[in-house]
Amino acid sequence: MSLKHFHIVFLFFAILGDLGFWLWTRMLPEQAESLGVSGLGIFAGWLSIVMTAYGVWYVFKKSRTIIV
Repeated sequence: MSLKHFHIVFLFFAILGDLGFWLWTRMLPEQAESLGVSGLGIFAGWLSIVMTAYGVWYVFKKSRTIIV
């Protein structure tokens, strides 16, 4: 697996992890609040949106210019 493909796979799993964390803080807010991570859940939601936009940009723009 090339570094380019590893980057895409790593980005996919990072987005999945962030969305899972955000979903957990939304589905069980009392548990997230008791652990003090409800603010991190909001940040994880926004971060997953930003990483998705970066992933789309990377695949369509940057991925074509990288030759491995």
